[in-house]
Amino acid sequence: MNFRTDLAIEKEEFITGEKTQGVLKSERTTEKTKITEIEITDSRAQERIGKPMGKYITVEMDELSYDSELLDDRLTSLSNEIMKLLPEGGGTVLVVGIGNESITPDALGPRCARLIFSTRHIDSKLKQEIGLEQLNPVCALATGVLGQTGIETGEIIKSVAGVVKPKAVIVIDALAAAQLNRLGRTVQLTDTGITPGSGVGNSRSEISEKTLGVPVIAVGVPTVVDAVTLTKDITRTAEFNKNRDDSENMIVTPREIDTVIDRAAKLLALAVNCALQPDIEPQLLLGVV
Repeated sequence: MNFRTDLAIEKEEFITGEKTQGVLKSERTTEKTKITEIEITDSRAQERIGKPMGKYITVEMDELSYDSELLDDRLTSLSNEIMKLLPEGGGTVLVVGIGNESITPDALGPRCARLIFSTRHIDSKLKQEIGLEQLNPVCALATGVLGQTGIETGEIIKSVAGVVKPKAVIVIDALAAAQLNRLGRTVQLTDTGITPGSGVGNSRSEISEKTLGVPVIAVGVPTVVDAVTLTKDITRTAEFNKNRDDSENMIVTPREIDTVIDRAAKLLALAVNCALQPDIEPQLLLGVV
C-alpha cells in the first residue's frame, strides 16, 4: 500500500478483493458517534494490512471544530472504549503526551498531558480529608520530541515507567490519515501501542507492551495528510507528477487546526480522566480541563 495513514480502518478499507482472513470487523452507532472495531488476529492479516495484531477502535464524529460541547455522547463513547482496553485491577496509570507543542498539528499529545488529572502524589490520608478516597493513582508526562530533547521518546517513557511501575501506559499522539473526511473528526484507540512519526515517514522507536513490559493503549486524532496521499484521495487515481519529488515531503492540515487541536485535546483528556476515575462525576472532572 503506497499511501500514508496511521488508521487501521483506512488500511483495511484500501485492501481490495475478498475479505481478509484473520480480520474481525464490527460496527455500531450511538447518538453522535460511529464506532468501528477491527481486530487483527493472525500474522498473515498483520502483514497484509501493515498493522500489528491487536484491537483497533475507530470513533467517528462530527468535526471537532464545529462543536465545543464536551459532556455529551462523544465523551461517553470514548471513555467507555478506553475503559474496555485498560487492564483490570488496581495500580498506577501513566498517561503520556507525544509530540511537538511548537507545531500546532503535532501539539495534541502535549496539550492533553497538561489536562490529565494527576493523582499519584495524593496519599491516602489526603484523599480521606478531601473526601475522594476512590481516587485512582494517575501520573502524566509530556515527552517533547527527539529534536528538542536529544532523547528518543520511547527511552523517556521506558525510564519513567521503570520508576513509576504503572499497570498500563496510555499514549496520546496526533496521527496521519489518508482521507480528508477523517481529519479532526476521528479518534483511533488501540492496544498495540504506537510508533511515533510513522504516518509522516519519520518513524521513531516503537512504544508497546513488547518494549515497556506493560499494556500500552494508544489514542490519537488524525490532524494531517501528506500531499501525495491527498492527491490520490481527491483525484481517485494513483498517478502523480513524478517530476515533483519535493511534493512527497509536503504535509497538509486543516485551516482551522488551532481549534481542532484545542477541542480534541480537551475531549480526549476528559475522556481519559473519566475512564481512569469512573467514580467521579464528569462534571467535576470538567473543571480539570
